[in-house]
Amino acid sequence: MGSGFNLGKIFGIQFRLHYTWFFIFFLITFSLSWRVFPVFYPGWSQLLYWTIGIATSLLFFASVLAHELAHSLVGRANGIPIKSITLFIFGGMAQMTKEATKASAEFKMAAAGPACSLAIGGVFALVWFLTQGIIEPLSAMAFYLAQINVILAVFNLIPGFPLDGGRVFRSLLWRFSGNYLRSTRIATRVGQGVAYSFILGGILMMFLLHEWLGGIWIVFIGWFLQNAASASYRQTQWREVLRGLTASQVMTSNYMEVPPNITIAELVKGYVLPWGYSFFMVTNGGGVKGILSLQNIKSVPQSSWDTTQVEKIMLPLDQLKVAPPEQDALSIVEQMDENDINQMPVVSKGKIIGLVTRDNLIRFLRARSEVGM
Repeated sequence: MGSGFNLGKIFGIQFRLHYTWFFIFFLITFSLSWRVFPVFYPGWSQLLYWTIGIATSLLFFASVLAHELAHSLVGRANGIPIKSITLFIFGGMAQMTKEATKASAEFKMAAAGPACSLAIGGVFALVWFLTQGIIEPLSAMAFYLAQINVILAVFNLIPGFPLDGGRVFRSLLWRFSGNYLRSTRIATRVGQGVAYSFILGGILMMFLLHEWLGGIWIVFIGWFLQNAASASYRQTQWREVLRGLTASQVMTSNYMEVPPNITIAELVKGYVLPWGYSFFMVTNGGGVKGILSLQNIKSVPQSSWDTTQVEKIMLPLDQLKVAPPEQDALSIVEQMDENDINQMPVVSKGKIIGLVTRDNLIRFLRARSEVGM
């Protein structure tokens, strides 16, 4: 969910629109304006169909945002930092920088979203009840939004991880078994079963009922849930591995040192292309001045590479987040997520002795996984 548009912050939480959101927004708006409202309300003008369709779509996604905000605010109140909320093709997703440390915290956070959707559905149901026969467009919009919010709550309560219901299910298993990893494994298996049921149901819809669009959509949702469940469990396994390791065990000393006065063009030609390094220590007479990554290089237009020295774009040493050799590796990853950085120097007695980087961590974890550790 990295690519998209930043639209500002809500309660201090970054709000983003993923590119796929525009597709689903158009699809819902088109469906409401071209098919649903004309069938049930044939006397409206085309302008009114599209006006109410667009307004309904926007309010639906505002409801999804409120659902994710409920997760985020309850999570934050229970010590779970939330970095951002992204709206995308399948709804919304809150990005946590660390997982819950207690079953009760996860239960509260997971249940908050569906509870919020049910409450919103109730508000729109009340609006529908008060406006039916009086303001038909408002009544129609409220009726649809009441239904869709209740459906959103019920769907998310399906006990398949990583849906909200799956997280509630995991929190209960965790509460009574005391085993977080085993609870995650069981919830993931249930989640995968739910995903495969969606895929099978979508295929049956296509070939038995000839509902091709609806069937493809359900298959797509099942595929997404299956991948999300597998990825979530793999991340949980890796986090548990990191919890028992220190910075000195996962750091790398395999990095390139470059002088501060070379240009970006010289760096790319002499170091990046021949050796494939993605980050560098900028040193001067044996002392470290800062760190330079490919992200820093990409921030400068290529037309300026011949004249821009690396010290102008590096992250200075005094601005770096650093870790001692004995720090827990998982807490380092959580700090990197929270501060949106890809590497953290490991410092002992005032000297950098290595780097913890995302790329190296992934290689390290994959290697341990392949040998069964």
